[in-house]
Amino acid sequence: MSLERVIMAFAGFMVLLSLALTAWLDHNFIWLTVFVGANLLQSAFTGFCPAAMLFKKLGVKTATELAILQKE
Repeated sequence: MSLERVIMAFAGFMVLLSLALTAWLDHNFIWLTVFVGANLLQSAFTGFCPAAMLFKKLGVKTATELAILQKE
């Protein structure tokens, strides 16, 4: 799976997790949803995404890198 898809899956998971925590534990977990949404919005404009940096360090490759590997 490419880095781009991992980031989308991780963001979706975090939104669903924070909504579940908000519903079942404490209404203040809604701020986690706000943080994830704000991070997605700012990364769309700046290209800076801390989660992408973390996943790259863990070895997840971008779509371009995967395409190059498939051609070899």
